[in-house]
Amino acid sequence: MNAKVETLEKSMVKLTIEVDAAKFEEGMQKAYNKNKGKMNIQGFRKGKAPRQIIEKTYGPEVFYDDAANYCIPEAYDNAVEEASLEVVSRPEIDAVQIEKGKSFIFTAVVAVKPEITLGEYKGIEVEKREVEVSDEDIDAEIQKVQEQNSRIVEITDRRVADKDIVNIDFEGFVGGVAFEGGKGENFDLTIGSNSFIDTFENQLIDKEIGEEVDVLVTFPEEYHQEALQGMPATFKVKINSIKAKELPEVDDDFAKDVSDFETLSEYKDSIKAEIADRKKASNKKEMQEEVLTKLIEASSIELPEPMVDLEAENMSHEFAHRLQYQGLDIEQYFNYTGQNFASLKEAMKKEADNKIKVRLVLEGVSKAENLTISDEEYNEEVKKMAELYQMEIDKLLQNIGEDEKESIMQDMLNQKALDLITEASVEK
Repeated sequence: MNAKVETLEKSMVKLTIEVDAAKFEEGMQKAYNKNKGKMNIQGFRKGKAPRQIIEKTYGPEVFYDDAANYCIPEAYDNAVEEASLEVVSRPEIDAVQIEKGKSFIFTAVVAVKPEITLGEYKGIEVEKREVEVSDEDIDAEIQKVQEQNSRIVEITDRRVADKDIVNIDFEGFVGGVAFEGGKGENFDLTIGSNSFIDTFENQLIDKEIGEEVDVLVTFPEEYHQEALQGMPATFKVKINSIKAKELPEVDDDFAKDVSDFETLSEYKDSIKAEIADRKKASNKKEMQEEVLTKLIEASSIELPEPMVDLEAENMSHEFAHRLQYQGLDIEQYFNYTGQNFASLKEAMKKEADNKIKVRLVLEGVSKAENLTISDEEYNEEVKKMAELYQMEIDKLLQNIGEDEKESIMQDMLNQKALDLITEASVEK
């Protein structure tokens, strides 16, 4: 194999790779063995026709694609390795010479990891963030706990009020005609939850059990059912029952029931400390994002488009996997949002661009500061991973290959670099 490397603009490289005639002949024979059973040649049983006869009948070109596909992967990998290229995109392959009895020549255009000029990363000015916990913050947290410890009670002596849970039968009509998916029976609806469109829920307030109501609404212009977009509709609704949440009294007994504290005052102090910790963590994350944004702006980075495209594609697949983990199907998501994989990937490109730039500047800081990861630090990280995945450490280590280990260590280096530039930032 022979390969030439041509450097193009914007971190793109063109490889011209020559596979010798003997190797290409090997590919031609492989292609023949793969396809001979599919070809009908008069005078021969299926799969028994000699290669020379098939080539005479159809031309040797019939085997070129498969022969090329046999040769390309190994030749391409070897060329990349010999040229010491750090490829960050899929190759665009184009055949230059493909002919029986001759060497096979093809080109591969790829994006390589771009060089960056790192901006000043120490002393970056960031906005000062104070941690304040108000009484309203504490009350809101307590209200959540009240909700979690509430009980549902049947209401029979009053009309529907905000926050009530009403059980309803309903059917929707557009232009006097019932529409698909607009009917339900014994449906529990929390008033004020904004689960239903427009002012549907508000129109049930002050109604009584057994009452039948005409609820008038207008569907949103971007409703997922295209036929209903922007259409006025009437829902015929019957109130079957009313329920309400009964919240526990907030006192010392409440504190004892929901915490390890004896008094409400002690419980509130613990909530205040927890909220403060959360706000500190949130402030730190915001500060890190600000530091990274300013460092990227101060650095010179030009990303090759195929690199961003591949990152966006990977992020789209990760998004689909997360949906699947949550029990949702990506096709259902597309049907609901009107998107497809191409538009999802396009929407991911801005985030992908920033994600790559963050990675590159942190790698740049790591190299500039000669940061390293010790064996002890790596083992501690693997221990945390084992606890997260509920696996034995030895078993997890067996499943971590060299590429995975290198990726883990690079992530750790990037985190060290992020901590370094954050700690070196200046609040103003």
